[in-house]
This record gives sequence, structure tokens and C-alpha cells, in this order.
Amino acid sequence: MAPIGKLYGHPLQPQTNAILSAAAISGLEIESLPFEFGVTNKSPEFLQKFPLAKIPAFESNDGLRLIEGAAIARYVSSLVPEAGLLGRNARETALVDQWVHFAESEIQIPASTIYIGLVPKYLPAFGQEVCLYRFQRLARSLKFLEDHLATRPSGFLVNDDVTLADIILATSTRRVGQTICGATEREQLYPRVFAHYERVVSDKRISALFAESKFVETPLTVQAQ
Repeated sequence: MAPIGKLYGHPLQPQTNAILSAAAISGLEIESLPFEFGVTNKSPEFLQKFPLAKIPAFESNDGLRLIEGAAIARYVSSLVPEAGLLGRNARETALVDQWVHFAESEIQIPASTIYIGLVPKYLPAFGQEVCLYRFQRLARSLKFLEDHLATRPSGFLVNDDVTLADIILATSTRRVGQTICGATEREQLYPRVFAHYERVVSDKRISALFAESKFVETPLTVQAQ
């Protein structure tokens, strides 16, 4: 099968993984172009197509250009409706959209802020106060998610199979496991959240995209200067 388009994105970026996972489950191929952050997305060729220099960025074979990871993943998912990634009816589609938004805004963004602030340390002003706020916000959201999953016999968010919501939540949960959730938190506080993660990433169609996932043993903290 010929690729449906080209994707610019960093392989460690959660949004890139979500897009490629949606394509794999839908039986589609996307050409992932070599990418160097700050170089590729600042080139004249890239900026002519995507002036904001944001990634991920997608260009379809028919000239459609998209930015924003969830929008790209949703477009890819829509190309093969029978894959069920957007749900099987209007009700399920609304729930998929709800959980996609929740996973991105309530889990991925605060977890990624902590990750960027404490691992590569790209946020000079990131200190104890900001970190604590993000930790508290994540703890509230993870408790809400844990309680929801307790009501889901299938272990999936919306129905009895993987949807785009499950994919994006898995990419977000990986960030949580790399930051605020050590072994104790994963096993005692949020066992269903991480059982959901394992259920999604064990899918043979996408498992290779998560092969490099490594979780922390203890939560990351701000180190005194």
C-alpha cells in the first residue's frame, strides 16, 4: 500500500506516536520523514508549508496540510471507518472526542511540562511551585480516570475495543510513567490506568511504537540548585 501522506514529527513526541498508531490500526501507511528539531521545522521549505513551525505536521498526497496531533490522528482514523477508532455511532464518537480532549489537556500537557522541565530542562523558570501545581493537577485527573476505568469491564475507555481515545491516553500515560508515577504509584494508586496502558500498547499492530518506554521507579522531583 502506498503511503497516504508525509508526517513531520519527533519519534519521542506523544502526538507523533498517536498518529502512527492510528494509521497502523487502520491498516494505513504514513511516510515519516527524517526530522531534526530546530532545523527541519525552521527550513524555508517547511515554513512555506507550515508557517508556525509546529510539529507534528502532516501533508496528504492530495495536498491537505494539517497541524495539531489530535486533528491529524482524527483525520487518519476517519479514512477507515470500519477500524472503529472514532466509535461506532454518534454517541461513541462524542465519547471518543471527550476522552481525547481530556487525555491531552488534563494528562499529557501537565505531564509533558514536568518532563520537559525536569529531564531535558528546557524550561528555565520551572521550579518547585510550578512542579507541585502540575503534580496536583495530574493526581486529580488520574484519580478521575482510575474511577472511570473501574466501571469499564473491557478495560477500554468507550466500548469493547481500542479507539483513538485509548491510543491518545496511552501516549499520555507513558509521560506520566516517566515523571510522577513510580512503581508504587503505578501499582497502588493507579493500577487500572497502567493496566489500560499495557492493554493498548500490547496490540501487535502498534507495540513497536512503544518499545522504548521506560518508567521511573520513583517520581521525579525538582533538584535544588
